[in-house]
This record gives sequence, C-alpha cells and structure tokens, in this order.
Amino acid sequence: MTSSFEPEFIVPKAPEPAEPVATLPPLTLREDLPSVVDTPEQLTRTCSAVAAGSGPVALDAERASGYRYSQRAYLVQVRREGAGTHLVDPIAFDDLTGLDAAIGDAEWILHAATQDLPCLTEIGMHPSALFDTELAGRLLNLPRVGLATLVEHFLGRSLAKEHSAADWSTRPLPEPWLLYAALDVEVLVELRDLLEAELEKAGKLAWAHEEFEALLTFTGPPAKTDRWRRTSGMHKVRGRRNLALVRELWEAREAIAEQRDTTPGRVLPDAAIVELSIAAPTTLDALKALKTMRNRGAKRYLDQWQQAIETALSLPEDDLPTTGVRNDGPPPPRAWTEKHPEAAERLGRCREAVTSLAQTHDLPPENLVSPGIVREVAWQPPEQISTETVTQALAAVGARPWQIALLAEPLSAALATS
Repeated sequence: MTSSFEPEFIVPKAPEPAEPVATLPPLTLREDLPSVVDTPEQLTRTCSAVAAGSGPVALDAERASGYRYSQRAYLVQVRREGAGTHLVDPIAFDDLTGLDAAIGDAEWILHAATQDLPCLTEIGMHPSALFDTELAGRLLNLPRVGLATLVEHFLGRSLAKEHSAADWSTRPLPEPWLLYAALDVEVLVELRDLLEAELEKAGKLAWAHEEFEALLTFTGPPAKTDRWRRTSGMHKVRGRRNLALVRELWEAREAIAEQRDTTPGRVLPDAAIVELSIAAPTTLDALKALKTMRNRGAKRYLDQWQQAIETALSLPEDDLPTTGVRNDGPPPPRAWTEKHPEAAERLGRCREAVTSLAQTHDLPPENLVSPGIVREVAWQPPEQISTETVTQALAAVGARPWQIALLAEPLSAALATS
C-alpha cells in the first residue's frame, strides 16, 4: 500500500520514459462506402439483399442526443454476410417493418443493446434473438468494453469514435460520418464469434444467453417519477413554494423542447431554472431584470416563464410539492445506518457476499447482480430465511436464473447472520 505521507527530504524519482505504443492499423471497409438508403426503391433492394444474406445481422443506430428532444434513430446501419452494409435513413420512411421482416428470426448483433433497442422498436424493428457485444465483454470482466477497445483487443485494429456525439439529424449526412457509421457494423459478426468463444471457454456462455434473452423485451428504462427533481443545482432551492417554481418551469421547458424537438438545456439551462425559482419574481419587470433573462434564447419564451411562475405562486398549499421524494422502494442506503441500522447491517453483509462471489467467478459485481436487487432483498428479506425463500425473493425482483443459482445460498447466509 502506498502511503499518502512523503517526507520532504525524499526527492521524487524522475519518471521513466514511457514505452512507445504500437500504432494499430485502422479498421477499413471491405467494400465501397454505400450510399444512404432514402427512397422506397432503395429500401426494397436493401430488404431483398438482407433477406438473401446468411447468418446473424449486425445492427447499429445513430441518434442526435444533445441536439434533439427525441431519442429517435436518424440512421440505421445493417450488415450481413452476402448482403454487405446498408445505411438506412429511417426519417425518410414511416417505419422499417419491411427491413424487420427481411431479417426475420436471424440473430441481431448489437453493441450496448439497451441504447439502440428503444429507438429501433419505435420504427418497427424487434429482435427474435440477440447478441450484445458490450454485455459479453462485461461478463468476461474485460477492463474496458467500448466497441473501439474490443476491436483493438480481439481484432488488432483501431476504430476511431470521433463522430459518436455528432448531430445525426443533419441532412445530408457528411461522408466522414457515414464512413464512421459503416465501420461500426463492419466487424460485429467477427467480434461476436470471438466473444462467444471466450464466453464458452470461461463457462459463461449460458449466463450470456440468459442475459441476451432478457434484452428481447427491453423497451427502455422505467419511467421516472418527478423527473423535475433531477434539475441540476436544485439543492439550493428551499421551501415548497420554490420547489413548485422549479416544477412549473421545468414542465414549461419540457413542453417547448418537445415541440421544437431540441434538448431542454438549449431552451433554458438548469441553472436558469434554479435562479428563477430562488428569485421568484412576482412581476414581468422583475422577471426581465434577472440576469438569466438577458440571454436571447431564454428571453424568447418570456411569456411561458411568466405563466409558469404565476401558476406556481398561485397554487394552494395542498398542491405544493413535498420537500422529500415519495418512493415505494427502499430509501437511499445512506439513510439506513441512522434510521434502519439492522437493514444497513444486512446490506453490508449482502454486499460483501456479492463482492466475494463476483471475484470468485471473475465478474463485475454489478453484472453478477444489480445493486438494486441486493438493496431490495436486504431491505425486506423473507420472514423465514432459507435458500428456497431467498430464491423466491430474488426471482420476484427480477434476478436471472443463473444469478439466483449463484447467489441464493450466500445471500441467505448473509441475511440469516445476526
């Protein structure tokens, strides 16, 4: 263990020259960059080619996060053996159900499937079978599981990711962006096969299949209640009336952002909502005088901000938001030690059991079991603790069969310890 104390008379050793890092050859396309599919005739040809191809289908989708309110797909990349790569503009069509039918029951290969499945579902695409290369990397406990890192590790090629945060709603899409998009599916099939071999060697392939199966019904994270409470900096806001101001301004901003299909922060930053909520201006002149309203973007919707403020200030006491968050689940663990010490002790023992088991099986603890599942079981364990009752409790909160098989016995021991 390195001490944080270093006597003054010790002269730090000069760092040794870093070893030169070998430059990997860049990943390149095997065929010419395809043109964007944005007409019915082109889509028909793409569907025919994909249907005639063989093996699993590599898929990816590009969104415009940070630029648009929606999380819709603005480009869909498809590659299959015998069909080549196709770059489909979903905005040009009502949906892509024809492409979904062309894929049929072939396995989808995605990287970080939970990011793309919701927007693909939105355009009528649903997998019958799936392989997630990022999740496979996590189950193998690889230190980094980004697509570029996996391509480097398994295929010895470098993959640039400079356009991952681009505004993919741009039309026409620049050719360098299209090249980037095509490369994202170029070697997914090969990468899938190599990861599957590693999973089988590690005895984790059956676990991966259960995880992939669970993803088939994924349509997005659970809807959060009181999303306005996530406004950055609102810890500065005191009092229920001022919280109402945050809520009303947040909702007004959301409505504008959704109508304009732009990110809410471009309409009114969180810091501005907090400033307005603390100041609580009661007149239009007072609102205009605030520093935040000197910004042309914020000033553009002055009437909406004034209406939101007036609504918040006129609400009866019973309609004001509470200062605490209502939650049907366990409270935040940081509150357990003081108010629920027995539950806190159970949680600590359960976490130790999970960490130990994860190390034994070379897994990240969060992939062995979701931290939320551990909290649920520790907060409200079965009345009678046994491997059987803990098995039932884990299943009730969404643990997979492979996770239950590993966890039921050590967690029952952790819960039973007094």
